[in-house]
Amino acid sequence: MHWFRRDISSVNGDEKRDPSLYDQGDSDPNLLIPDRKLGKGYDDYFNGDIYEQSPCKHVQDWETPETTKSTMPYLMHIKSLSMGWPHLRYLAEWMDVTTSPTKWQLIKGMDNLKEIRAERASRTKIMAIDFISGQSAPAMQQIDDPNGLKTCLDDPAVPDATRLYVVEDLSRDVIELLGSKLDIDPLFFREHINDYTWYNTRDPWVELPDLDIVSRSRSYFRLMYMQPRYFTSRKSYEDALKQAGRFNVLRRLDEDNEHESLFDDKSATVALVRCKASLWIRRSSNTQQAIGVLLIDPSITEGFPLWRGYRPFRNSPTPSNKTPFEVPPRTGLFEDLIFWIRQTSQKDIDAIEHNPNAMAFRILEIICAEWLTLSRYITARLGQIEWEIESPERFQVRKLDLQESMNFNTSLKKLHTWRRRLPIYKAMVADTHTKIFPSHESGSGRRDCIADLKKDYEIVAAHIDNLLSRTERIAAVATAVTAIEESRRAIEQNKTLGRLTYLAVIFAPLSFVSSFFSMSTDLSGLTQTIWVYFCVAVPISFFVYLLVDKNWTNNMQSAYNKTKEVKHNARIHERKH
Repeated sequence: MHWFRRDISSVNGDEKRDPSLYDQGDSDPNLLIPDRKLGKGYDDYFNGDIYEQSPCKHVQDWETPETTKSTMPYLMHIKSLSMGWPHLRYLAEWMDVTTSPTKWQLIKGMDNLKEIRAERASRTKIMAIDFISGQSAPAMQQIDDPNGLKTCLDDPAVPDATRLYVVEDLSRDVIELLGSKLDIDPLFFREHINDYTWYNTRDPWVELPDLDIVSRSRSYFRLMYMQPRYFTSRKSYEDALKQAGRFNVLRRLDEDNEHESLFDDKSATVALVRCKASLWIRRSSNTQQAIGVLLIDPSITEGFPLWRGYRPFRNSPTPSNKTPFEVPPRTGLFEDLIFWIRQTSQKDIDAIEHNPNAMAFRILEIICAEWLTLSRYITARLGQIEWEIESPERFQVRKLDLQESMNFNTSLKKLHTWRRRLPIYKAMVADTHTKIFPSHESGSGRRDCIADLKKDYEIVAAHIDNLLSRTERIAAVATAVTAIEESRRAIEQNKTLGRLTYLAVIFAPLSFVSSFFSMSTDLSGLTQTIWVYFCVAVPISFFVYLLVDKNWTNNMQSAYNKTKEVKHNARIHERKH
């Protein structure tokens, strides 16, 4: 059933993309990241919002003509579920567009649109891995096209083996084959295609939380994490954005441009890449072998992992250790993950039989390492903020900017960025901890690699908690220091106003006397009496000045009080004698 189908006459004929509407120069629209303000004419809700009951007007344009129940049964199944599960409509649109539906307005007018969609729809980069109990190393098969995936899905693994499909990015054909052949819940793919951390009230891509009684019975879970990345120049960062625009899944970079420090390279940029990893598991039964599907993100190869990335997951060899050792290729997440899976020990392979989550052990190690690197980065930035508040002169504050800098507006702006982000990171880590570790606990007391990793995630969670508490403490200190500085500035302003008052006190009598004597129309007569002006004006000004001068008035009052006290004491003394 084509719930997308509508009268073609209602489709506007003038909706071709106008390049003048986008302030992107000569950028390839296929490489732009959607859901960003790309310039005048860009609309996040051009294809409708969550409250629309009928398909949007663009569906007729992007729907694939050959989509039928026989050619794409899984996609048709998703469309048929869209009335009961409205959030699945977005997945169906994603599969039809072959990338984020919000990107359609960018690419729909391109001359090579057919080739772009064909490439995105068939994109395949998969490694089929068989974990065989009793075998020292897993068997692997590289899959680079949908036909190869179909053949591999039709060929079962060897007896007593657990097969894991590691999938980089997602595509329509990969979802269609995996979903239909392995009978996978569409929500597994739906939760992986976007990277949003919060939603507006109209967003059709919203992912609502499920009741725990529903979600804990699912055979899959999704993990969110952040990867810090360093770019040596602005051009390098912009090239990384283009790489992210090439992904089918939506993955964006949060530029950390608010945290420029004295020690930073002025042309460099640090960005935090939003990432996801999702694992679906079909446990073994009398008729089926255990199978897992691990979805990971394509890698941004532009720039560098911050501080050159995580350390290898083993201790460095000592001089006496003559055993040859290998290191991960560091070319991308997919290659690194495959490298570490090849290093899986026989003990960990055997653990998969009892705990299928152990198939995700290596990606969990990488995610944990990324969280530790991010916590170190945030610690460094918070330390710089504290230093700025403590010693602003160390950060080359120009004298003209000193008054503004002492307001600590810049430091507080940097701090508020982390106050907003850290609760999100804390929720991500807590969600990972909840989904991964209770699942392996059982009354048998069996301990495996997943159980051994629990302590590392507890350390990450503690680091995030400490950073959040530290952020609040710094905010309190910065607010207090700002209040003190504002008081100091108010005192300085009062002193300035006091000086202006003195000037008014001096010149007001002079002006009055001058005006009084100028009432005469005979100016020649003033030459004989000009001395009278000074004799009158100067004493009056001096007297008025002494009258309003606070210090002189206080001194006179103090002298008067002392004289009065002396006379009072003298009278008391006379009465006694």
